Parts: sequence; C-alpha cells; structure tokens
Amino acid sequence: MLADRRSRVARRISRSLAVASVLTAIAAHGPAHAAEPILQTEESDIVTLPPGGPHRVLVEDGVYRHSKDGRVYVVDLDTGRLLGMVQAAYNANMVADPAGKAFYVAETTWERGNRGKRHDILAAYDPRTLEQVADIDLPGRALITPKKPDMAIGADGHYVYVYDSSPTNAVHVYDTGLKSVVRTVDVPGCGLIFPWGNAGFSSICGDGSLANVQMDAKGAPTLTRTPPFFVPDRDPVFEHSPEVAASGHVWFISYSGLIYETTLGAQSSVAKPWSIQEAAGLKAASDTRAPFEVTWRPGGWQLAALRARDSHLFVLMHKGTFWTHKDAGSELWELDLKTHRLVRRIPLAARSMMVGVTQDAQSRIMLTDEAGDLMVLDGADGKPVRKIGALGDALIFTAAPGE
Repeated sequence: MLADRRSRVARRISRSLAVASVLTAIAAHGPAHAAEPILQTEESDIVTLPPGGPHRVLVEDGVYRHSKDGRVYVVDLDTGRLLGMVQAAYNANMVADPAGKAFYVAETTWERGNRGKRHDILAAYDPRTLEQVADIDLPGRALITPKKPDMAIGADGHYVYVYDSSPTNAVHVYDTGLKSVVRTVDVPGCGLIFPWGNAGFSSICGDGSLANVQMDAKGAPTLTRTPPFFVPDRDPVFEHSPEVAASGHVWFISYSGLIYETTLGAQSSVAKPWSIQEAAGLKAASDTRAPFEVTWRPGGWQLAALRARDSHLFVLMHKGTFWTHKDAGSELWELDLKTHRLVRRIPLAARSMMVGVTQDAQSRIMLTDEAGDLMVLDGADGKPVRKIGALGDALIFTAAPGE
C-alpha cells in the first residue's frame, strides 16, 4: 500500500511539472506585453468666460449648516449652468460693479480655522476669470447674519461701502482705484448702507430717521439727519428694501406692507406711504396695535426686487399675523410704483425667502426654496422657465447686471 501511495504522488508531481513546462513555453513564445504608459503631469489652467449678458447673475449661498464655506455662484439663467464660484466665508456680503468690471466679497476668517487672529477681508474678483484682483484687510465689519445693505457700491463703482458695528456703528469706505480703505465714517445710532450717487449713502437710525453722508472731492464726509418717517416699535421697515444708487431712490417696505418712496441725498425726502394691500383691492394690514390680524403681508429675506426700467416692484407675500415678517412667500405680487396698483399675483409652487429680477427687456425672476433650488420665471408673465436644481444650501441674495 505504501508503494501504491508513493506511485500516485509521483504521477501527480509529474503531471504538475508537465503543465508548468507547457505554460512556460507558451509564455516564452507569446506576444510581448505593452509597456505601461507614462502619464502626463496635469497642469492647471484658468478658463476665461465669454462676456456676460443680462442673465449672468451672482447668487450668494450662506451655507448656514457650515457658514465657513459660504459661496458666491456665477450662474447663467439662460442655460441653467453654474459657471463658477468663489469663497464667501462666514456671513459674507457681496456687491457687483455697476459696469460689470468686478465684483466684491467682504468676508471673515480666523488663522486657526475657528479661532486665532481674526481677519476681515475685502476681495475683488475678475468676473470672467474669477481671479482675485484685490485682497485687502478691512478695519472690521459687522459680523452678523448677512443683510444686503451691510455692503454697497456707489453709482459709478468708485467707492465700496462696508458696514461695521464694533466698537461703534461706522462705514468703511474703500476706493476701488487706490485699492485701499480711505476713510471710516461714524454713523452713531444708525446702521446699514443705502448708496446714492457716486459719493453718498444713507443709514437707517434707531428712531426711524435717516443719517445722510455726503463726501466731497477729497473724501471728507458731511453728515445730515432726516426726521423720523416711521415708528420702529409700531411698524418697522425691512432692512432689505430695494434701492437704486444711480437715482438715489429706495422703497422702504414696512412690516405691515406700507411703501415709503424715498429720494436719498444730503437732505433725503420721504413721500407719503401707500399700502400694498390697498393696491390689490384689500384692506390695509394692521401694525402692532392689532398684531393678531391675519392677512396678506410681506415677508422673507431678500423679500423684494425692483425692475427699474418700468418701475415694477416684486414682493414676496404670505398670509399671517404681524410678527411673521420672516415667513417665506407663497405668492409673488407685482406692483406698479407709478400708479400704486397691483399688476399681477403669481402663486408659487414652493415658498420662497428670496426674489431677484434682471433688468433687461426679457427679464427673468429668480426665486428659491428650502432645497436650495433656483427657480427662474419669465418676467413678462410670471410663468416658469426652468429650475436649477440643488444649486446651493441657503440661497439668500442675488445681484444682476444693471441693478
């Protein structure tokens, strides 16, 4: 039996050696393997966008789940494409040059991420390459939930204004030609920036008045005051009321839905207010003296947008009591500012906290929803054009050419 086992083992070894010999022979006479390719080193480059039209817009995303990663998107509303983005860290603000030469982002960072030395920064970007063309340290800025009037730009793009609240309320004036902060203007008891002309701005004050700042050819400021035009604890005005720097006009919208057309200047003037609800054939809404009255009211974040060419105002509206001014809009109301009449009511498929509008003859309306989609409507009839799905996390502001 031992001899039989040895014989079987010997036969298996012999067969294995034979197979190995055949495989070796095949390998020796088979085709040669190609050499591994040499991979080319990847070189980064910068794509230059073609000149933008009236529908290439900026959209700010606060990314509130992780605000250090805030962004500004460059979006083509005609194609629905995201063309690029830049950083807008931690409660940033942005403005665009009126002539489209650059756009600016004011942001805040810390040397060790979430601690260490704080840096308040103003960055300027080329709108076609998205390269930084300026990057300067600011004396400070108001580190608060982003509000559009925290930052503004003059009608000719020469001055950029950045609001600060520490240690006092003030506005830092950045000269785009010199690429430096040339002055800080104190506005005690007042806040935010509503620019007028090339070298002036106004701020809303705590008593319902306006502080008006005009700078001379050397940048020296002169401050004047406009008497109170609203009662803050009865019917405040929205900070995100729309304005036009070139004409110096702002339309302050109150929580109840009153519109105060204001001509800004060294001596700002405020017209008699009129009611959004009355423009729609409804009863004017109540203020804090009847806070539980349910009716149509303005609300949202960037809650209103102005199309200057025909003086049409778009306002997000919802049904609610007085203190629902931050509720998203379920309808968009289009108002004629010349006749004080409602043009149309546009029911929204999804509630929106933001509305923007382009300024051209084929204008587009921009809205958002909780999912971070950007909805684009036709400005002529309010009908949907497209949805740019999942553009961001928390879309809060828009900036369109010619605003």
